[in-house]
Amino acid sequence: MLTPHPEIDKPIDEDITDAVHLEEQKVKGAIKTDFILSAEIMTIILAALEVGNIWFQAAALGVAGIGITVAVYGSVAIIVKADDVGLHMAAEGRTRLGRAIGRAIVRGMPGFLKLLTTVGTAAMLWVGGSIIVHGAAELGWHAPEHLIDGVAHLVEGAGGFAMWAVKAVIDGILGLALGLALIPVVARVFAPILRAVGLGGAGGH
Repeated sequence: MLTPHPEIDKPIDEDITDAVHLEEQKVKGAIKTDFILSAEIMTIILAALEVGNIWFQAAALGVAGIGITVAVYGSVAIIVKADDVGLHMAAEGRTRLGRAIGRAIVRGMPGFLKLLTTVGTAAMLWVGGSIIVHGAAELGWHAPEHLIDGVAHLVEGAGGFAMWAVKAVIDGILGLALGLALIPVVARVFAPILRAVGLGGAGGH
């Protein structure tokens, strides 16, 4: 008895739909990560501006925002479409070198995306924790900042990079801890509100 072959019977449109869905998920994840990093960068820029003129601050943030938008989302577009470019080069390249580069891009993109995800997550945690520490110091609570500086000075003999790395790791751990602590709040308070107004994942469909 002949049995249907799943690979043959599977509609081509289903493969296309799956590919489109995967790309949409990849784009959404990249945009979400970069949006958070962009917000953190804007916060750092605002904190670094010492001029009290609100119009100067608004103009500086506007210019920075435009630059960040172009750089960040331009990078996202390049990264998301890099595998398509690689496939085209591998299949349609006019030279052997071009086809080899295309194959290398296709093979390297999964690992690169995993690395980018790891680095992006670490950067978010580090910057977020650093913002919290410096923000607390600005509000008069200097204990966390002094504690981190004290730990960093323990490796002062190893050089400035070692001190920076220690601070970054501690800031990242602090950012992770605060993020984990806020997950229940977001899930139980903000997520239902967003779904109620049609902005949540479940409420948007």
